[in-house]
Amino acid sequence: MDLPAYIECRADVASYNGFVLRVAGEPDFAAGLGWKAVAGENPFLQQYRLPAPIEAFGHSTDLIAFTSTGPMAVLEGVVAPELAGRLGIVPVVSTPEKFLGEKVIHEASEDSGGVTYVTRISLNVSTVEDLPGKVLAGCSYALDVK
Repeated sequence: MDLPAYIECRADVASYNGFVLRVAGEPDFAAGLGWKAVAGENPFLQQYRLPAPIEAFGHSTDLIAFTSTGPMAVLEGVVAPELAGRLGIVPVVSTPEKFLGEKVIHEASEDSGGVTYVTRISLNVSTVEDLPGKVLAGCSYALDVK
C-alpha cells in the first residue's frame, strides 16, 4: 500500500477504490496499519494519525483525512496558494479565510452497452475552518455512471 501515491494522484481509480473499501469496510484495517482515528468537528472528513510521518508534495505529515472522494495530507507550515501554484493548481476561491483549488489529472469516458463510465482524477488543495493553520492537499477519485 503506497499511501503517498493515493494522496498525490499517482494511482488509478480501481486501485484507490479497492484500498478505500478496505479502510471504510473493514473495521480493523486502519488499526492494523497503526492508524488512530482522530475526532474532528467536520463530519465530511475522517481523520487518522499515522504511526510514522509520510512524505506528500514535498512535505512531511503524520495526519491524513479522507473526504467523500479521496485522501488528503493535512499539512502544517504550508501556504495554500503557494503549494497550489507549485502544483499547477488554479484557485477557485482564494481569500485570506478560504482557499480551494483543483487540477484535473485524468478524465475519460467509456461506453459499454448503453452505459457510459466517466472516470475523473483531480488534485486538490484547500483549507477548512475546523483545521485552522493547516492545508489539505490530495486527490479526488470519481467514477460516474451515466
